[in-house]
Amino acid sequence: MVSLRGWASFPDELPVFDPDATPAAPHELFVGWLNEAGEHVLAPHAATLSTVDTDGTPDARVVILKDVGPGGWAIATSSESPKGLQLRKHPHAALTFFWPGRGRQVRLRGPVTPAAPEVSAEDFLARPPASRVEAFIGRQSAVLHDPAELLDAAREAERWVEENPGVAPETWTRYLIAPEEVEFWQASHDRRHVRLRYRREGDAWVRERLWP
Repeated sequence: MVSLRGWASFPDELPVFDPDATPAAPHELFVGWLNEAGEHVLAPHAATLSTVDTDGTPDARVVILKDVGPGGWAIATSSESPKGLQLRKHPHAALTFFWPGRGRQVRLRGPVTPAAPEVSAEDFLARPPASRVEAFIGRQSAVLHDPAELLDAAREAERWVEENPGVAPETWTRYLIAPEEVEFWQASHDRRHVRLRYRREGDAWVRERLWP
């Protein structure tokens, strides 16, 4: 077995986090942390999306955050992808953001709602051409028996996108995660990490410090 204890977890200098100087709504603090992380790490808007399979087994993968606002955190994928099918069966999910260069983590979880078809189509058409081609190829996570099949499917998808530049797949779906809890975690070298949880109560948010 290879020991991994010698690897550093965080940089020598870590930012200061004062939970008493935080906004009333979690998305406001999140945007501040996100923008700050973008100055230090690549793809700060990448997050681990956790869902539950049909048999209750947890599943996770990294996705890109589309937007964030008072209503929640938005992602997008095909409704026929594994995560789309899981969200259809169990419309709850968790998102985890980790920025090791700043020693920060944000965790949130809550119900997931698909957007209206026109909103999902607008999201799809805003994607780069290569990303639109990928979506039209489909069959995500299916077994690929011959790489030549992928090349053929990609050529067909490229042709379709070129001939139908304003068309989005009916399966493309934008999802909104409306969290019931959002936790902000700031690492500390003395291991007394600072944790602040926003917990929804009705239309308001309650802020609570948590033990490390």
